[in-house]
Amino acid sequence: MRLNVFIEQTLVGVLEDEPQTNRFAFKYAPSWLNSPDRFALCPALPLLRPEGETPDSHSVAVRRFFENLLPEGHALDDVAAANKVSKANLVGLLVALGRETAGALRIHPADVTDAAGRDMPEADARPVRRMLTKEELSQRIRERPHMPFVVWDGKVRLSIAGYQDKIAVYTEQEQWFLVEGTSLASTHIIKPEPVSDRLAGLTSNEFLCMRLARRIGLSVAEVELVQVPEPVLVVTRFDRRVEDNVVRRLHVIDACQALGLASAFKYERPYGDSRDVRHIRDGASMPRIFELLSMSPNPAAQRLRLLRWLIFQVLIGNTDAHAKNLTFFAGLEGLSIAPAYDLVSVLALEAAPLEARYAMAVGDAFSDEELSAFEWANFAKRCKLTQRLVSNELSRLAEKTLKVLPKVKDETLAAGALAAPVHAAYEVIRRQATKQAALSKEVAKVRKDML
Repeated sequence: MRLNVFIEQTLVGVLEDEPQTNRFAFKYAPSWLNSPDRFALCPALPLLRPEGETPDSHSVAVRRFFENLLPEGHALDDVAAANKVSKANLVGLLVALGRETAGALRIHPADVTDAAGRDMPEADARPVRRMLTKEELSQRIRERPHMPFVVWDGKVRLSIAGYQDKIAVYTEQEQWFLVEGTSLASTHIIKPEPVSDRLAGLTSNEFLCMRLARRIGLSVAEVELVQVPEPVLVVTRFDRRVEDNVVRRLHVIDACQALGLASAFKYERPYGDSRDVRHIRDGASMPRIFELLSMSPNPAAQRLRLLRWLIFQVLIGNTDAHAKNLTFFAGLEGLSIAPAYDLVSVLALEAAPLEARYAMAVGDAFSDEELSAFEWANFAKRCKLTQRLVSNELSRLAEKTLKVLPKVKDETLAAGALAAPVHAAYEVIRRQATKQAALSKEVAKVRKDML
Protein backbone atom coordinates (compact mmCIF):
# COMPACT_ATOMS: atom_id res chain seq x y z
CA MET A 1 0.00 0.00 0.00
CA ARG A 2 1.34 3.40 -1.00
CA LEU A 3 0.11 6.82 0.10
CA ASN A 4 1.22 10.06 -1.51
CA VAL A 5 2.03 12.93 0.84
CA PHE A 6 1.48 16.47 -0.46
CA ILE A 7 2.10 19.98 0.81
CA GLU A 8 -0.35 22.14 -1.12
CA GLN A 9 -0.11 20.56 -4.59
CA THR A 10 3.53 19.57 -4.31
CA LEU A 11 4.36 15.91 -3.85
CA VAL A 12 6.70 15.62 -0.87
CA GLY A 13 7.07 11.87 -0.69
CA VAL A 14 5.49 8.43 -0.55
CA LEU A 15 4.49 6.47 2.54
CA GLU A 16 4.70 2.71 2.02
CA ASP A 17 3.27 -0.09 4.15
CA GLU A 18 4.30 -3.72 3.82
CA PRO A 19 1.50 -5.68 5.55
CA GLN A 20 3.40 -8.96 5.70
CA THR A 21 6.20 -7.46 7.78
CA ASN A 22 4.17 -4.61 9.33
CA ARG A 23 7.01 -2.35 8.25
CA PHE A 24 6.65 1.27 7.08
CA ALA A 25 8.91 3.39 4.90
CA PHE A 26 8.84 6.99 3.76
CA LYS A 27 10.71 8.19 0.68
CA TYR A 28 10.99 11.83 -0.27
CA ALA A 29 10.07 12.49 -3.90
CA PRO A 30 13.03 13.31 -6.21
CA SER A 31 11.30 16.55 -7.24
CA TRP A 32 11.06 17.56 -3.58
CA LEU A 33 14.71 16.70 -2.89
CA ASN A 34 15.75 18.80 -5.90
CA SER A 35 13.63 21.79 -4.88
CA PRO A 36 15.40 24.82 -3.34
CA ASP A 37 12.49 25.01 -0.86
CA ARG A 38 12.85 21.45 0.38
CA PHE A 39 12.91 20.62 4.08
CA ALA A 40 12.50 17.54 6.24
CA LEU A 41 9.01 16.90 7.60
CA CYS A 42 10.51 16.46 11.06
CA PRO A 43 13.98 15.87 12.59
CA ALA A 44 13.30 12.11 12.83
CA LEU A 45 12.69 11.92 9.03
CA PRO A 46 15.73 13.68 7.53
CA LEU A 47 15.92 14.29 3.79
CA LEU A 48 18.71 11.72 3.50
CA ARG A 49 18.46 8.46 5.40
CA PRO A 50 21.26 8.24 8.01
CA GLU A 51 23.97 5.70 7.38
CA GLY A 52 23.41 2.56 9.36
CA GLU A 53 19.69 3.15 9.88
CA THR A 54 17.96 -0.23 9.76
CA PRO A 55 14.59 -0.83 8.04
CA ASP A 56 13.08 -1.55 11.44
CA SER A 57 14.30 1.67 13.08
CA HIS A 58 13.21 3.67 10.03
CA SER A 59 9.78 2.01 10.20
CA VAL A 60 9.42 3.01 13.85
CA ALA A 61 10.27 6.65 13.07
CA VAL A 62 7.82 6.75 10.17
CA ARG A 63 4.99 5.18 12.14
CA ARG A 64 5.47 7.54 15.07
CA PHE A 65 5.39 10.63 12.86
CA PHE A 66 2.20 9.71 11.01
CA GLU A 67 0.41 8.25 14.05
CA ASN A 68 0.80 11.62 15.76
CA LEU A 69 -1.48 13.09 13.08
CA LEU A 70 -4.41 11.04 14.38
CA PRO A 71 -6.93 11.92 17.11
CA GLU A 72 -6.83 10.10 20.43
CA GLY A 73 -9.27 8.48 22.84
CA HIS A 74 -12.93 8.03 21.94
CA ALA A 75 -12.49 10.20 18.82
CA LEU A 76 -10.11 7.59 17.40
CA ASP A 77 -12.59 4.86 18.34
CA ASP A 78 -15.32 6.71 16.41
CA VAL A 79 -13.10 7.24 13.36
CA ALA A 80 -12.15 3.56 13.26
CA ALA A 81 -15.75 2.41 13.68
CA ALA A 82 -17.09 4.82 11.04
CA ASN A 83 -14.55 3.60 8.49
CA LYS A 84 -14.66 -0.05 9.55
CA VAL A 85 -10.93 -0.24 10.13
CA SER A 86 -8.92 -1.29 13.15
CA LYS A 87 -7.47 1.40 15.40
CA ALA A 88 -4.13 -0.29 14.74
CA ASN A 89 -4.49 0.19 10.97
CA LEU A 90 -2.48 3.37 10.46
CA VAL A 91 -2.82 3.39 6.68
CA GLY A 92 -6.58 2.88 6.79
CA LEU A 93 -6.95 5.75 9.25
CA LEU A 94 -4.75 8.03 7.14
CA VAL A 95 -6.85 7.25 4.07
CA ALA A 96 -9.91 8.33 6.05
CA LEU A 97 -8.43 11.48 7.59
CA GLY A 98 -5.46 12.44 5.45
CA ARG A 99 -7.00 15.03 3.14
CA GLU A 100 -6.86 17.67 5.86
CA THR A 101 -4.48 16.97 8.70
CA ALA A 102 -3.10 19.37 11.26
CA GLY A 103 -0.59 21.46 9.39
CA ALA A 104 0.07 21.31 5.67
CA LEU A 105 0.06 17.62 4.79
CA ARG A 106 -2.53 16.03 2.51
CA ILE A 107 -2.39 12.25 2.27
CA HIS A 108 -4.23 9.90 -0.08
CA PRO A 109 -3.75 6.64 -2.01
CA ALA A 110 -1.09 6.86 -4.68
CA ASP A 111 -3.07 5.14 -7.45
CA VAL A 112 -5.75 7.84 -7.85
CA THR A 113 -5.26 10.36 -10.69
CA ASP A 114 -7.35 13.12 -12.26
CA ALA A 115 -8.10 13.67 -15.96
CA ALA A 116 -4.73 15.32 -16.47
CA GLY A 117 -2.94 12.36 -14.95
CA ARG A 118 -2.04 14.18 -11.76
CA ASP A 119 -1.87 12.06 -8.64
CA MET A 120 -4.84 13.57 -6.87
CA PRO A 121 -8.31 12.24 -5.93
CA GLU A 122 -11.35 13.59 -7.74
CA ALA A 123 -12.79 14.97 -4.52
CA ASP A 124 -9.77 17.27 -4.24
CA ALA A 125 -10.13 18.60 -7.79
CA ARG A 126 -13.04 20.92 -6.95
CA PRO A 127 -13.83 22.83 -3.77
CA VAL A 128 -16.95 21.74 -1.93
CA ARG A 129 -18.48 23.55 0.99
CA ARG A 130 -21.75 23.28 2.82
CA MET A 131 -23.04 25.58 5.51
CA LEU A 132 -23.03 24.58 9.17
CA THR A 133 -25.67 26.56 11.05
CA LYS A 134 -25.68 27.23 14.76
CA GLU A 135 -28.93 25.30 15.00
CA GLU A 136 -27.42 22.18 13.43
CA LEU A 137 -24.30 22.46 15.58
CA SER A 138 -26.44 22.79 18.71
CA GLN A 139 -28.41 19.70 17.75
CA ARG A 140 -25.26 17.66 17.13
CA ILE A 141 -23.81 18.78 20.46
CA ARG A 142 -26.91 17.47 22.23
CA GLU A 143 -26.83 14.22 20.25
CA ARG A 144 -23.26 13.32 21.21
CA PRO A 145 -24.27 10.60 23.70
CA HIS A 146 -25.91 8.77 20.77
CA MET A 147 -24.02 9.95 17.66
CA PRO A 148 -20.25 10.39 17.16
CA PHE A 149 -19.36 14.08 16.88
CA VAL A 150 -16.63 13.29 14.34
CA VAL A 151 -19.11 12.02 11.70
CA TRP A 152 -20.98 14.57 9.57
CA ASP A 153 -22.90 13.78 6.36
CA GLY A 154 -21.71 10.20 6.67
CA LYS A 155 -18.05 11.30 6.59
CA VAL A 156 -15.45 11.56 9.30
CA ARG A 157 -14.64 15.25 9.63
CA LEU A 158 -12.12 15.23 12.47
CA SER A 159 -8.45 15.16 11.51
CA ILE A 160 -6.91 16.92 14.49
CA ALA A 161 -5.04 15.20 17.28
CA GLY A 162 -6.40 15.35 20.81
CA TYR A 163 -9.08 13.97 23.12
CA GLN A 164 -11.65 16.78 23.11
CA ASP A 165 -14.65 16.83 20.80
CA LYS A 166 -14.04 19.32 18.01
CA ILE A 167 -14.97 20.08 14.43
CA ALA A 168 -12.88 21.96 11.86
CA VAL A 169 -14.72 24.59 9.76
CA TYR A 170 -14.05 27.20 7.13
CA THR A 171 -15.28 30.66 8.16
CA GLU A 172 -16.48 33.33 5.77
CA GLN A 173 -18.51 36.42 6.65
CA GLU A 174 -19.24 35.02 10.13
CA GLN A 175 -20.70 31.82 8.67
CA TRP A 176 -19.29 28.32 9.13
CA PHE A 177 -18.82 25.75 6.39
CA LEU A 178 -17.68 22.14 6.17
CA VAL A 179 -15.30 22.11 3.22
CA GLU A 180 -13.30 19.84 0.92
CA GLY A 181 -10.79 20.52 -1.84
CA THR A 182 -7.26 21.74 -2.49
CA SER A 183 -8.13 25.45 -2.47
CA LEU A 184 -10.34 25.23 0.59
CA ALA A 185 -9.47 24.03 4.06
CA SER A 186 -10.71 24.70 7.55
CA THR A 187 -9.67 27.98 9.12
CA HIS A 188 -11.18 27.53 12.59
CA ILE A 189 -11.73 24.78 15.17
CA ILE A 190 -14.97 24.62 17.16
CA LYS A 191 -14.76 23.00 20.60
CA PRO A 192 -17.99 22.36 22.55
CA GLU A 193 -18.26 21.61 26.24
CA PRO A 194 -17.10 18.05 27.06
CA VAL A 195 -19.80 15.48 27.71
CA SER A 196 -18.23 14.50 31.05
CA ASP A 197 -19.46 16.42 34.10
CA ARG A 198 -15.94 16.17 35.51
CA LEU A 199 -14.85 18.67 32.84
CA ALA A 200 -17.86 20.98 33.16
CA GLY A 201 -17.10 24.58 32.23
CA LEU A 202 -13.98 23.72 30.24
CA THR A 203 -14.77 26.13 27.39
CA SER A 204 -15.16 29.09 29.78
CA ASN A 205 -12.05 28.02 31.69
CA GLU A 206 -9.99 27.81 28.49
CA PHE A 207 -11.42 31.10 27.21
CA LEU A 208 -10.23 32.86 30.37
CA CYS A 209 -6.75 31.29 30.23
CA MET A 210 -6.26 32.09 26.55
CA ARG A 211 -7.31 35.73 27.03
CA LEU A 212 -5.05 36.02 30.07
CA ALA A 213 -2.08 34.64 28.15
CA ARG A 214 -2.58 37.18 25.38
CA ARG A 215 -2.94 40.01 27.89
CA ILE A 216 0.42 39.31 29.53
CA GLY A 217 2.17 39.18 26.17
CA LEU A 218 2.30 35.51 25.14
CA SER A 219 1.71 34.52 21.53
CA VAL A 220 -1.54 32.54 21.54
CA ALA A 221 -4.16 31.39 19.06
CA GLU A 222 -7.12 33.75 18.71
CA VAL A 223 -10.27 32.54 20.47
CA GLU A 224 -13.91 33.55 20.63
CA LEU A 225 -16.71 32.24 22.83
CA VAL A 226 -19.95 31.73 20.91
CA GLN A 227 -23.36 30.63 22.20
CA VAL A 228 -25.26 28.29 19.83
CA PRO A 229 -26.90 28.45 22.48
CA GLU A 230 -24.50 25.95 24.11
CA PRO A 231 -21.12 27.64 24.68
CA VAL A 232 -18.49 26.69 22.10
CA LEU A 233 -14.92 27.91 21.86
CA VAL A 234 -13.96 28.99 18.34
CA VAL A 235 -10.19 28.85 17.79
CA THR A 236 -8.51 30.45 14.78
CA ARG A 237 -6.07 27.99 13.21
CA PHE A 238 -2.49 29.28 13.16
CA ASP A 239 -1.57 26.59 10.60
CA ARG A 240 -3.79 28.24 8.00
CA ARG A 241 -3.47 31.51 6.08
CA VAL A 242 -6.09 32.89 3.68
CA GLU A 243 -4.73 34.60 0.57
CA ASP A 244 -6.99 35.74 -2.28
CA ASN A 245 -9.79 33.43 -1.12
CA VAL A 246 -7.41 30.47 -1.11
CA VAL A 247 -6.49 28.77 2.17
CA ARG A 248 -2.75 28.16 2.45
CA ARG A 249 -1.65 25.35 4.77
CA LEU A 250 1.42 25.80 6.94
CA HIS A 251 3.55 22.84 8.00
CA VAL A 252 3.57 22.31 11.76
CA ILE A 253 4.63 19.44 13.99
CA ASP A 254 3.97 18.83 17.66
CA ALA A 255 6.73 18.20 20.18
CA CYS A 256 6.21 14.42 20.03
CA GLN A 257 6.84 14.48 16.28
CA ALA A 258 9.81 16.78 16.74
CA LEU A 259 11.31 14.43 19.32
CA GLY A 260 10.49 11.28 17.35
CA LEU A 261 8.22 9.96 20.10
CA ALA A 262 4.96 8.07 19.96
CA SER A 263 1.93 9.96 21.30
CA ALA A 264 1.90 7.62 24.32
CA PHE A 265 5.17 9.29 25.37
CA LYS A 266 3.73 12.81 25.49
CA TYR A 267 4.10 12.56 29.29
CA GLU A 268 7.53 12.53 30.89
CA ARG A 269 6.54 9.53 33.01
CA PRO A 270 5.01 7.46 30.20
CA TYR A 271 4.23 4.50 32.45
CA GLY A 272 2.55 6.52 35.19
CA ASP A 273 3.27 7.73 38.71
CA SER A 274 3.01 4.50 40.66
CA ARG A 275 5.90 3.57 42.96
CA ASP A 276 7.37 0.91 40.68
CA VAL A 277 7.62 3.04 37.53
CA ARG A 278 7.76 6.70 38.59
CA HIS A 279 11.55 6.70 38.19
CA ILE A 280 11.21 5.98 34.44
CA ARG A 281 11.24 9.34 32.64
CA ASP A 282 11.63 8.25 29.02
CA GLY A 283 8.86 10.47 27.67
CA ALA A 284 8.90 14.06 26.48
CA SER A 285 10.57 16.45 28.90
CA MET A 286 11.43 20.12 29.06
CA PRO A 287 15.22 19.57 28.74
CA ARG A 288 14.67 17.51 25.59
CA ILE A 289 12.34 20.12 24.11
CA PHE A 290 14.74 22.97 24.91
CA GLU A 291 17.46 20.97 23.14
CA LEU A 292 15.33 20.91 19.97
CA LEU A 293 15.61 24.68 19.69
CA SER A 294 19.21 24.39 18.57
CA MET A 295 17.54 23.71 15.21
CA SER A 296 15.92 27.15 15.27
CA PRO A 297 17.18 30.13 13.25
CA ASN A 298 17.01 32.21 16.48
CA PRO A 299 17.61 29.80 19.38
CA ALA A 300 17.86 32.46 22.13
CA ALA A 301 14.49 34.01 21.26
CA GLN A 302 12.83 30.62 20.93
CA ARG A 303 14.22 29.40 24.26
CA LEU A 304 12.83 32.49 25.96
CA ARG A 305 9.45 31.85 24.33
CA LEU A 306 9.46 28.24 25.54
CA LEU A 307 10.39 29.32 29.06
CA ARG A 308 7.45 31.72 29.14
CA TRP A 309 5.15 28.98 27.85
CA LEU A 310 6.15 26.70 30.72
CA ILE A 311 5.91 29.40 33.37
CA PHE A 312 2.39 30.25 32.26
CA GLN A 313 1.32 26.61 32.53
CA VAL A 314 2.44 26.68 36.17
CA LEU A 315 0.74 30.02 36.83
CA ILE A 316 -2.65 28.81 35.60
CA GLY A 317 -2.37 25.33 37.11
CA ASN A 318 -2.30 23.50 33.78
CA THR A 319 -0.88 20.18 34.97
CA ASP A 320 -1.76 18.57 31.63
CA ALA A 321 0.65 20.66 29.53
CA HIS A 322 2.13 17.72 27.60
CA ALA A 323 4.22 17.48 24.45
CA LYS A 324 1.26 17.31 22.08
CA ASN A 325 0.10 20.68 23.40
CA LEU A 326 3.23 22.35 22.05
CA THR A 327 3.61 22.92 18.32
CA PHE A 328 6.40 24.13 16.07
CA PHE A 329 6.38 25.66 12.63
CA ALA A 330 8.81 23.49 10.66
CA GLY A 331 10.37 24.52 7.38
CA LEU A 332 13.44 25.50 5.46
CA GLU A 333 14.85 27.60 8.33
CA GLY A 334 14.23 25.02 11.05
CA LEU A 335 11.86 25.03 14.03
CA SER A 336 10.04 27.93 15.64
CA ILE A 337 7.37 27.77 18.33
CA ALA A 338 3.79 28.26 17.14
CA PRO A 339 1.19 30.22 19.14
CA ALA A 340 0.04 28.57 22.36
CA TYR A 341 -3.27 26.70 22.56
CA ASP A 342 -5.19 24.34 24.89
CA LEU A 343 -4.40 26.57 27.87
CA VAL A 344 -6.58 25.31 30.72
CA SER A 345 -6.53 25.66 34.51
CA VAL A 346 -6.76 21.93 35.14
CA LEU A 347 -6.50 22.44 38.90
CA ALA A 348 -9.76 24.39 38.76
CA LEU A 349 -11.72 21.52 37.21
CA GLU A 350 -13.74 18.96 39.14
CA ALA A 351 -11.35 16.34 37.77
CA ALA A 352 -8.37 18.17 39.33
CA PRO A 353 -7.61 15.59 42.07
CA LEU A 354 -6.97 13.02 39.34
CA GLU A 355 -4.82 15.40 37.28
CA ALA A 356 -2.63 16.99 39.96
CA ARG A 357 0.66 15.61 38.58
CA TYR A 358 2.58 17.63 35.99
CA ALA A 359 2.74 16.13 32.52
CA MET A 360 6.39 17.24 32.34
CA ALA A 361 8.49 18.03 35.39
CA VAL A 362 9.93 21.38 36.39
CA GLY A 363 13.35 20.17 37.47
CA ASP A 364 12.37 17.07 39.43
CA ALA A 365 9.04 18.51 40.60
CA PHE A 366 5.96 16.74 39.27
CA SER A 367 3.41 18.72 41.29
CA ASP A 368 2.67 22.14 42.69
CA GLU A 369 3.53 20.88 46.17
CA GLU A 370 6.98 19.72 45.04
CA LEU A 371 7.80 22.89 43.09
CA SER A 372 10.27 25.04 45.04
CA ALA A 373 12.91 27.65 44.30
CA PHE A 374 15.44 24.82 44.30
CA GLU A 375 13.48 22.93 41.61
CA TRP A 376 13.22 26.07 39.47
CA ALA A 377 17.01 26.35 39.72
CA ASN A 378 17.34 22.65 38.97
CA PHE A 379 15.10 23.19 35.91
CA ALA A 380 17.34 26.07 34.77
CA LYS A 381 20.45 23.89 34.98
CA ARG A 382 18.86 20.95 33.14
CA CYS A 383 17.55 23.19 30.35
CA LYS A 384 20.81 25.19 30.10
CA LEU A 385 19.24 28.45 31.20
CA THR A 386 20.61 30.91 33.75
CA GLN A 387 18.98 31.02 37.17
CA ARG A 388 18.75 34.80 36.83
CA LEU A 389 16.75 34.53 33.62
CA VAL A 390 14.32 32.02 35.12
CA SER A 391 13.98 34.13 38.27
CA ASN A 392 13.32 37.33 36.33
CA GLU A 393 10.79 35.80 33.94
CA LEU A 394 8.96 33.98 36.72
CA SER A 395 8.72 37.20 38.73
CA ARG A 396 7.67 39.33 35.76
CA LEU A 397 4.97 36.98 34.49
CA ALA A 398 3.58 36.21 37.94
CA GLU A 399 3.34 39.90 38.86
CA LYS A 400 1.80 40.81 35.51
CA THR A 401 -0.73 37.99 35.86
CA LEU A 402 -1.80 39.24 39.29
CA LYS A 403 -2.14 42.77 37.93
CA VAL A 404 -4.35 42.01 34.92
CA LEU A 405 -6.26 38.95 36.19
CA PRO A 406 -9.24 40.80 37.77
CA LYS A 407 -9.94 42.78 34.59
CA VAL A 408 -9.51 39.72 32.37
CA LYS A 409 -11.99 37.85 34.58
CA ASP A 410 -14.56 40.64 34.24
CA GLU A 411 -14.08 40.84 30.47
CA THR A 412 -14.42 37.07 30.15
CA LEU A 413 -17.71 37.08 32.07
CA ALA A 414 -18.97 40.01 29.99
CA ALA A 415 -18.22 37.96 26.84
CA GLY A 416 -20.67 35.26 28.00
CA ALA A 417 -18.46 32.81 29.89
CA LEU A 418 -20.05 30.76 32.66
CA ALA A 419 -19.52 32.32 36.10
CA ALA A 420 -18.71 29.21 38.18
CA PRO A 421 -15.77 27.87 36.10
CA VAL A 422 -14.38 31.39 35.59
CA HIS A 423 -14.40 32.13 39.34
CA ALA A 424 -12.87 28.72 40.09
CA ALA A 425 -10.05 29.29 37.58
CA TYR A 426 -9.57 32.85 38.85
CA GLU A 427 -8.95 31.63 42.40
CA VAL A 428 -6.50 28.92 41.28
CA ILE A 429 -4.55 31.35 39.09
CA ARG A 430 -4.45 34.02 41.79
CA ARG A 431 -3.13 31.49 44.29
CA GLN A 432 -0.57 30.04 41.88
CA ALA A 433 0.71 33.43 40.74
CA THR A 434 1.04 34.67 44.32
CA LYS A 435 3.07 31.61 45.28
CA GLN A 436 5.34 31.78 42.23
CA ALA A 437 5.94 35.51 42.66
CA ALA A 438 7.28 34.76 46.14
CA LEU A 439 9.37 31.80 44.93
CA SER A 440 10.91 33.82 42.11
CA LYS A 441 12.90 35.95 44.54
CA GLU A 442 14.73 32.85 45.80
CA VAL A 443 15.57 31.11 42.53
CA ALA A 444 18.69 33.12 41.75
CA LYS A 445 19.92 32.59 45.33
CA VAL A 446 20.11 28.79 45.07
CA ARG A 447 23.76 27.77 45.22
CA LYS A 448 24.98 26.13 42.05
CA ASP A 449 27.02 23.58 43.98
CA MET A 450 23.77 22.26 45.49
CA LEU A 451 22.32 21.39 42.08
